[in-house]
Amino acid sequence: MKTLITLIVIACSATLALAETAAEKAEAWYQQGLIAEKAGDPTTAMAAYKAALALNTNHANARYRAGEVKINASALRANAIEAKIGGVMIPAYQIEDLTVQEALQILANAISKQTKDQTVPNFIIEDPNKKLADTKVTLNIKNVPVSAILKYILAQSNTKVRYDEHAVVVMAR
Repeated sequence: MKTLITLIVIACSATLALAETAAEKAEAWYQQGLIAEKAGDPTTAMAAYKAALALNTNHANARYRAGEVKINASALRANAIEAKIGGVMIPAYQIEDLTVQEALQILANAISKQTKDQTVPNFIIEDPNKKLADTKVTLNIKNVPVSAILKYILAQSNTKVRYDEHAVVVMAR
């Protein structure tokens, strides 16, 4: 994430250096906001949109996107977390008759290991009625992304997932 933000700042600087008029600079800031938004960084996106609006108060797209970011900041962060976690490739994931909690703990450890502790997911089970306590999961798969492993776990345990800003919440259907 730090590398991505650094690249955004460098791209922003290069684009702004080439822009000559206030309208061109505003458009450059707007484009940088779009990049930050797609990267799941609402703070940087909002700052870029505000910079665009400071240069051109009539930049309708920047005004609209700033409003959208304000409303959907948590969803942007959650989507970025989903993409970051889901894209990690796991060389082998083998479990047999484990609870959902145990399966998720092993998955979290595998993610942490594959990313050299750069990504450590916080899996939380939301099960107020204790439906998942006896549910067992068995998987033996190789070279798949976490998103696929998670789909298998969810299918076998009849659960669903919600990505929050600071956790991946698994709950009974």
